[in-house]
Amino acid sequence: MRPQPLLCVHDVEATSRWYQQLLGCQSAHGGPEYERLEANGTLILQLHRWDVDHDHGPIGNPAARPYGNGVLLWFEIDDFDAALARAEALQAEVVLPRHRNPPDGDGGPNHWELWIRDPEGYTVVLASPDGSAG
Repeated sequence: MRPQPLLCVHDVEATSRWYQQLLGCQSAHGGPEYERLEANGTLILQLHRWDVDHDHGPIGNPAARPYGNGVLLWFEIDDFDAALARAEALQAEVVLPRHRNPPDGDGGPNHWELWIRDPEGYTVVLASPDGSAG
């Protein structure tokens, strides 16, 4: 099984550039209506413009806010410190600053996390690999 999340967005191309810079991934489709983003040849995220139905009808309602309520886009990344710098360069809104999960003690993933918002308002979590917080 391979998850292939899809987000509805207002500006596919701008959102694609934002994720490419944040995650160091690449466009595998491009265009103003639909995008596939890949890392090392693996699809990690799809972007779809709200008002394009592509013969399947609308995917969601752009007036219903907040987008992704109850869903976190969670990315485990090997270059966590570099990703923090990229998030800062993007001036991403910080939801939860860099922190260890769990905050103390043993157990849990024992990794670092940063929670931010993408340009559309979706919550994105960047996480270092499990066990990397020492």
